[in-house]
Amino acid sequence: MKRNLYIVGLILLTFFVISFLTNIIGPLVPDIIESFDLNLTLVALLPFAFFIAYGVMSIPSGMLVEKYGEKNIMVLAFLISFLGALLFAWVASFQMYMVSLFLIGTGMAMLQVAINPLLRVAGGEEHFAFNSVIGQLFFGLASFLSPLVYSYLVLNIGRGDGDGNFLINALSAVVPANLPWISLYWIFAIVSLLMVFVIGFTKFPRVELKEDEKAGALQTHLDLLKKPMVILYFLGIFAYVGTEQGVANWISEFLQTYHGVNPQTDGASTVSLFWGLMTAGTVLGLILLKFVDSRKVLIGFTSAAILCLAVALFSSKSIALIAFPLVGFFASVMWSIIISLALNSVKSHHGSFSGILVTGIAGGAILPLIVGWLGDWLGLRMGMLFLFISLGYILSIGFWSKPLINNELLGKKKSDA
Repeated sequence: MKRNLYIVGLILLTFFVISFLTNIIGPLVPDIIESFDLNLTLVALLPFAFFIAYGVMSIPSGMLVEKYGEKNIMVLAFLISFLGALLFAWVASFQMYMVSLFLIGTGMAMLQVAINPLLRVAGGEEHFAFNSVIGQLFFGLASFLSPLVYSYLVLNIGRGDGDGNFLINALSAVVPANLPWISLYWIFAIVSLLMVFVIGFTKFPRVELKEDEKAGALQTHLDLLKKPMVILYFLGIFAYVGTEQGVANWISEFLQTYHGVNPQTDGASTVSLFWGLMTAGTVLGLILLKFVDSRKVLIGFTSAAILCLAVALFSSKSIALIAFPLVGFFASVMWSIIISLALNSVKSHHGSFSGILVTGIAGGAILPLIVGWLGDWLGLRMGMLFLFISLGYILSIGFWSKPLINNELLGKKKSDA
């Protein structure tokens, strides 16, 4: 089938939008706490509301895509995201924020399931791996930019010096002066609605799912869940996303609490750098995986992430501002390696197994909540120590995993070991 570069570009844009909407909660945490007078446990319920949607919707979304097609599900996903963002932008309360984040998370979960088979078809199977990596780079770029957009908005909205800037003046007219960060959700609503129209007017190629890509019946999922190895890899994804969000969501609040860092400037830029270095680490990881067994790469990078997190939590301000982003750099390879080790460890039902693995994104709901609860009890520094448990589990995968197929190294043939 001829490659459809427009559709590939649209999918890359979708990756960008998913990340832009997903990874903004961390920089907002100090503002959220102040705006709604919350403790750490209550503020942690917000990422919980967002990421639990992945646990609820990932497997059903695969079944919906098979029945109604990628285009219809993508349009529906962005409509749900639009509704979620608009509700909170219009009614700024803690309760509405939880509803809003669950709706946005539902839309993002549906998109994650829909776009990968579409990318394979539109970009060509032989280019799928390369295009998937480019998609992750777009994902990382958006995570890097969104905290900077937040800083720009909160530093300019309501100041009365928009200097003719239409966006700032328009947002200043609808956003409460004491809650400038809510302007982001007007942006999210507008972006989501634009994506509805762009996708709605786009002609999509027909996607024929391979047998291995199909979501499979409920019984297939239940049969897979009876296998200990499936549970172990599910816990790997659960631990990774929980760790990623458990660090990113609490960086800004930690720096403000222990080092007096302004969350709207240096705090936001540190979170931005966390995501930026994660993107850079992805590129380095791709190169390393051509020369080194993926399990060794996972062990090395995870060990470095553990060291950097320890340094970030117990060092001076200047070192913490560097060490936190380095955690992102060394976490960069974890997702792709765990996924590949998992899928290369089964001979069949890869589609159903993928659905189970993606459900593990719900770890992003649970671990930050545990950190917040422990933080209220023992202090945020002690609460973040819990993340060493999840990092330790990820480290263990490098030792016990036994894939049927190893990653192919330059100069060597594929191993069947």
